[in-house]
Amino acid sequence: MKFVTYNIQYGLGKDNRCDLARIAREVETADVIALQEVERHWQRSGCVDAPAVLGSHLPEHHWVCGANLDMDASYRDPAGRLVNRRRQFGTMILSRAPIVSSRNHLLPKYGTLTQHSIQQGALEAVIVTERAGPVRVYSVHLSHLSIATRMPQIDALLDIHARAPAEGGAWCGGHPDPAAGWTEGEMPPMPAEALLMGDFNFEWFAPEYDRVVGPSTARFGRLNRLNGFVDAWVVAGHREDTGATAGCGRRIDFCFVSSALASRVRSCRVDSDAIGSDHQPLWVEADL
Repeated sequence: MKFVTYNIQYGLGKDNRCDLARIAREVETADVIALQEVERHWQRSGCVDAPAVLGSHLPEHHWVCGANLDMDASYRDPAGRLVNRRRQFGTMILSRAPIVSSRNHLLPKYGTLTQHSIQQGALEAVIVTERAGPVRVYSVHLSHLSIATRMPQIDALLDIHARAPAEGGAWCGGHPDPAAGWTEGEMPPMPAEALLMGDFNFEWFAPEYDRVVGPSTARFGRLNRLNGFVDAWVVAGHREDTGATAGCGRRIDFCFVSSALASRVRSCRVDSDAIGSDHQPLWVEADL
């Protein structure tokens, strides 16, 4: 399967032009697509419903979106009727396979006095893969401000991951009255294995990176945890200090995979030719 993560900067490309169709073309061959900075009804992007537009350009993909910012954008039409509309900003996941269930997890927010601090989140999608069975995929966007704002978000994200299997799927168990319709369809799974994909706003040498994949030692290298995550870029054979997904040669977009899935990673690359955003798409091919 081909996975890609892409911070699309609401569709604003390197040519300073908003073009969601171009974004769709840059990722259309992927089986699973994790997008960040997806918005609805902002003036800067023409007040479009970006998830709906992207979905229309990728008609063979199921999709869900997570609104981390959700504010009033209602107005009255020429006849004076109220049109209820929300101004939203968040993440999106698209998948060729059905998205069995989805949750949007809001991450800790740091309240600042003058700096621009926004609500961040991790959108979860449970997908049943052909070879590995159910997996969880997350589209993640962490704070750009500092380690102090990101570390609580990482701890929350890792806690969400650790709790998920014991919490069970969107519904679990049974119901005293099966005919009532509460258990329609099969019980959704909540698998142990996951991929964390997105714009993490830190680099490989940061303490936040150590928190996700384990500490580095001069003698023994990276101490990945048995029940933790590994960096798909490294598993695919690249050095931690190579690759660039954002300006000034920074690698801040990652795909972290559960340690149990590490052996299934086949390749990882950065699409340096994409011009649809100020980030570059990060592609991962895995035997899933």
